[in-house]
Amino acid sequence: MSQLVYEIRASYAFVERNINLVKRYWGWEVVWMAYSIANALSITFIGAGTEAVTGQAIDTNYLILYLLVGTLVWHYLSVVFDNVSEMIAWERWEGTIEYTFMAPVTRFTHMVGQTLFSLVYGLLHTAVILAVVVLFFDLDLSQANLFGSALMLLAGSLSFTGLGIVASVLPLLFPERGAQMTHVIQALLLLFSGVYFPISVLPGWMQPVARLSPATYVLEGMRAALLDGAGLGALGGYLLRLCSSASLPSRWAWRSSARRRSTPSAPVS
Repeated sequence: MSQLVYEIRASYAFVERNINLVKRYWGWEVVWMAYSIANALSITFIGAGTEAVTGQAIDTNYLILYLLVGTLVWHYLSVVFDNVSEMIAWERWEGTIEYTFMAPVTRFTHMVGQTLFSLVYGLLHTAVILAVVVLFFDLDLSQANLFGSALMLLAGSLSFTGLGIVASVLPLLFPERGAQMTHVIQALLLLFSGVYFPISVLPGWMQPVARLSPATYVLEGMRAALLDGAGLGALGGYLLRLCSSASLPSRWAWRSSARRRSTPSAPVS
């Protein structure tokens, strides 16, 4: 029990450190929030203006919700991915990477703390954007399955956390360009995952690739739950695929942690 308490406190230390980083760079946080809100409103206004542009009668409210779900879900997942994948890069920028690797904590404890902060930070960031968007649009979610959508978001968080852990190794392998390479991965996920469109409109060779992205299943499941009110039975296939996609990085993390319990001060290679 004492070891468990120690690991929990050590994980929270990384959460607290990230909170202090947010406070230190609060100006950039304001800039990023303003950009994210403007981006979300711009995309949803596309749905509101589609009927005026095409001259055809369409279900504008449904299109607005379709684009809004894609915008908010992708923003949340990208925030989680960014915070997890950049944990090594941040250590380098702050000059603390040697101290962190020499600290008497396992790498798994380090990742747990970083992941917890990423999830909470992503939820708060997305909630602020949603609150602002609600002021501009009259959203009807009376038929939505909110519990099912929450499960989809949780499962998607696990998958993107796993991808972020894998991507966080890139700055170690490629010190000069590793951090930029994580953004390339994120851009490919944005293209292939159907954030603002169904993947059925993609070219034939891209659609099988899109099925490899966990974001595809998060978005399809969230839209089914929020727009169509799909029950847990209909969402089971999406949840199973997402849990499967998160299992490999999770197993790697557990093995990595087990190897280092006996020598917690050993650096990561």
